[in-house]
Amino acid sequence: MSLVIAMLVFAFVMSITPGPANMMIVSSGVSHGFRRTMPFVTGATLGFTALLVTVGLGFFQLLVLYPSLLNYLTIAGSGYVTYMGYKIMRSSCHIKLKPQPCPRFYQGFLITWLNPKAWSASLSGVSLFSGSPEHNRLTLFFMVYFFVCYACFTLWAYVGDRVRALLTSESSIRAFNIIMGGTLILCAVYLVYSHFGAGSSG
Repeated sequence: MSLVIAMLVFAFVMSITPGPANMMIVSSGVSHGFRRTMPFVTGATLGFTALLVTVGLGFFQLLVLYPSLLNYLTIAGSGYVTYMGYKIMRSSCHIKLKPQPCPRFYQGFLITWLNPKAWSASLSGVSLFSGSPEHNRLTLFFMVYFFVCYACFTLWAYVGDRVRALLTSESSIRAFNIIMGGTLILCAVYLVYSHFGAGSSG
């Protein structure tokens, strides 16, 4: 039971803390509401779970052999997250105009594979909870993380939907878009800095 609790705590902390996927979900919840955001939430959850399984069942060993590969993934992922932040900052703030396209399922799936935070969570989680030759422990970890991640992402979508009611003017929408897009870009910069900073300090 203590192992399951440790998995729950790890998955909750990694999923609920702000990151690129969380910021995208909140922004979509504000712009499009809870229900229309759920396909993106589902895509992000399944994308992360697929990444976690891939890392747990073999890619982790590849990264051990070729550690520089993670550097390229970090740069590419941060670039994509920065682009998404820029798109949010530039999105329309005019209430009566046609709304911006709602983030799709495939975009949610993709952003987790290009998200340095997701890679860090996968690598650290696999390192902590692997150890069984039959992968029983990892299988349990995959299942726990899926449900916790989905619940946390859904909560962020609900928060965005609730915030939506407070944004009743073009100036408030503009300010929100700038804050959310800027936060997403800062997340990308921080993740790159922490990744390469940690590597250089060692």
